[in-house]
Amino acid sequence: MAIKDFLHRRTEPAVQNDPTEEPLPAPAQKAGSFYEIKHKIHGRLVEEANLAALNTLEHGEIRSEIQNVVDYYLRDENAILNENERQSLISEILDELTGLGPLEPLFKDPTVADVLVNTYKDIYVERFGLLEKTGSRFVDNAHLMNIIDRIISRIGRRIDESSPMVDARLPDGSRVNAIIPPLAIDGPMLSIRRFAVSPLMMEDLINYKTLTSDIAQLLAGCVKAKLNIMISGGTGAGKTTLLNILSAYIPVNERIITIEDSAELQLQQPHVVRLETRPPNIEGSGQVTQRDLVRNSLRMRPDRIVVGEVRGPEAFDMLQAMNTGHEGSLTTIHANTPRDSLTRLESMILMTGVNLPEKAMRFMTASALDLIIQVSRLTDGSRRVTSISEVVGMEGDVITLQDIFVFEKRGVDKNGKVIGEHRSTGIRPKFSERLELAGIEVPEKLFRNDSY
Repeated sequence: MAIKDFLHRRTEPAVQNDPTEEPLPAPAQKAGSFYEIKHKIHGRLVEEANLAALNTLEHGEIRSEIQNVVDYYLRDENAILNENERQSLISEILDELTGLGPLEPLFKDPTVADVLVNTYKDIYVERFGLLEKTGSRFVDNAHLMNIIDRIISRIGRRIDESSPMVDARLPDGSRVNAIIPPLAIDGPMLSIRRFAVSPLMMEDLINYKTLTSDIAQLLAGCVKAKLNIMISGGTGAGKTTLLNILSAYIPVNERIITIEDSAELQLQQPHVVRLETRPPNIEGSGQVTQRDLVRNSLRMRPDRIVVGEVRGPEAFDMLQAMNTGHEGSLTTIHANTPRDSLTRLESMILMTGVNLPEKAMRFMTASALDLIIQVSRLTDGSRRVTSISEVVGMEGDVITLQDIFVFEKRGVDKNGKVIGEHRSTGIRPKFSERLELAGIEVPEKLFRNDSY
């Protein structure tokens, strides 16, 4: 029976019911809380309606029909709600049937960057770099599992006791990670990193004081001059955002190959080849790693190779590519300082099993990289480029770095906002000659700072 027929039949007054029809369920006792009412009405809809017919209706029609049946069920359950509660109930049930339940309003909020679900009781969001707890919740863990299954099944993945973790990408590009018992002790956990509908531009970072116009001018020139750049920072520091913004300065006539675990980059150039890793299937085979993709990309005639995040053995192949003519490569890495990022690269090279001497590893790294940009999320939730360091070369067995720009933090104000400013160290980088040879003007005042 179509849902429209069902609802029209059910919402007629009781005295007009056809005596040949099966009797209606006995009215339940008055529900206590708003969540109990919603759960009970949603359960009756699932049991009594032909929900497959929802796919044949427009959104406006669905809301109208759901409104009719909710009104009927409210009378049947002797539940008394005011108009605001009634409209909220209709919206939430509509979200349950066609969307992501309590998460649906959060996805419609453009200020929400991350959605973090800690079991059914607690839902946190990140806004403007700071976490806050919402008033939303799921009915129970089974309700949360139902939503997780709905999210995962849409992208052709599965999650159960035999495969209790999943890391995937939603159709809009958002990254989703779910982990369930027995690995998650207290209940299912869901983490969603939102995908920006409107990509940020360099002007936005300048307005947010993530960097200055001088730094932006330098970084744009470095990308155009085909310097190899690595962006270092912690989780949520804005590495991928900055990488995406810098990639906008790659000339439109170049062939760009992006390699990511979960595709997030939004390159605007016309000649972009996007590659994404593949996890193993149920039998444990068919996995394609970032290292496989980096190796394959070298056979695809790239002008630029952009690795979303280097985190394993692919570091070795990426550095080799940078050293063998594939200039202008961009990547990100998890590290707290530029020096730590170099140490991490060494560790990743060791993951390959290649028995390279320590000095040879460092020489390869120093030859490949030109610039390390360190980004951080500060205590007030703001993101800052905290340093821009040039990889000068080797001095003995040590890779030499020199800071070109740094962010000097001077404290916090009474509102908890970080006080500080970006300063030039007064050092003119060696790569400035490469910028000039590429036809990029490098003003002397860009690196001048009388305080040093």
